[in-house]
Amino acid sequence: MWSDVVCPWCYIGKRRLEKALAAFPHADAVEVVWHSYLLDPSTPAGSAEPMRDHLARKYGGGASGAQQMMDRVEAVAAEEGLIYRLGETLRVNTVDAHRLLHAALAEGGPQLQGSVKEALLAAYFLRAEDVSDHAVLAPLAVSAGMSPERVATVLDTSIHSRAVHQDMAQAQELGASGVPFFVIDQKYGVSGAQPTELFTQALTKAWDEKHPSVEILDGGADGVCGPDGCAL
Repeated sequence: MWSDVVCPWCYIGKRRLEKALAAFPHADAVEVVWHSYLLDPSTPAGSAEPMRDHLARKYGGGASGAQQMMDRVEAVAAEEGLIYRLGETLRVNTVDAHRLLHAALAEGGPQLQGSVKEALLAAYFLRAEDVSDHAVLAPLAVSAGMSPERVATVLDTSIHSRAVHQDMAQAQELGASGVPFFVIDQKYGVSGAQPTELFTQALTKAWDEKHPSVEILDGGADGVCGPDGCAL
């Protein structure tokens, strides 16, 4: 799944995918890996502008127009059990958050990476925290299960920066024009926070194609040997 930690539809899409997986009979065989996508690569590092002001400037309509946009998204999020605080969120650079996600994958695989991803999304959307601030990122990543030493190394260096941009390039190669963007078995793409039913259909289709059932043609004749012997 390609996403940004400040993408409101990505958190909604995550919840809908999780609902589909909860009912999927082969969920234990599904591995979810998070890939980086920067919604706004031009956001300066170290800046923190109120998201309401940014949306008003980018789309017009002033503060009231921006609030209406946020209200609509908050209503959809609430249907998935997510109580957003979009009016308090900030437009920030998310490269460091994505570098931590790559480090989490290297340290503990998809499970640890998923824990860090959930922590980042919750911090930004549910608590309106600044997910570019190292003072926020460090304890958040450690509480999600990352080692303090690895977190310090990531935040004190530029490690995994190249991986972030490689993810961006790969998303473009796959035809993603926005996020969330899901790719199942490198074969099926799902764009956007689609309904849970569509994720269920995609998972089922991918599973069935990878594990085709065999149709047994039985003419009723003898000639079969089994654990109890052979029919003669």
